[in-house]
Amino acid sequence: MKNILLTLTLLVSFVSLGQTADEYFDSGYDKAQAKDYYGSISDFNKAIELDPNAADAYYNRGLSKDNLKDHNGAISDYNKAIVLDPNDASAYYNRAISKDGLENYFGAIRDYTKAIEQHQKNRISLWLNPNYANSYYNRGNSKYNLKDYNGAISDYNKAIELDSNKVSAYTNRGVSKELIGDLTGACADWKKAASLGDTDAAKWVTNLCN
Repeated sequence: MKNILLTLTLLVSFVSLGQTADEYFDSGYDKAQAKDYYGSISDFNKAIELDPNAADAYYNRGLSKDNLKDHNGAISDYNKAIVLDPNDASAYYNRAISKDGLENYFGAIRDYTKAIEQHQKNRISLWLNPNYANSYYNRGNSKYNLKDYNGAISDYNKAIELDSNKVSAYTNRGVSKELIGDLTGACADWKKAASLGDTDAAKWVTNLCN
């Protein structure tokens, strides 16, 4: 009888732990949505203690850390999330954003590229997923920061192909074109950006394109 009771106790314990981990995760997610990032991190910590293989908990804890500008801490969590789920395009994408925050532009470019590859591999609503276009756009920004203006333009082209109303892609493509001496192309992009509501682009059109 003692062995049977012990077995039952263990089973109940495991079920309880699983539910508690989910509850902590849900609470952490809700707190993150309310921008209580310290509270969300505390709850994700508890969820991870109870379920060390919860990739979503590491990923979401990384998001909360990133919102607190703890880019290194966020990268550490995204690293773990990627180990647990190497096909998660969002983890690569957000790790790239953290690396951008640390001005590690080469590392960011590698991760944006990996995110793009995973999006294409998964092929889940590619044209409706904003992170697919944003991966190209942000990779373009990283290339711009490395003064690879032609590479940046190529990525902005793709971002615009995926999202024709992405105003900042037109604006930044225009800046990149100006820097390589293509003022005509720059003005065309700034006029488009201005038509979409970018006031800075409108000023550049007035000052540089007449």
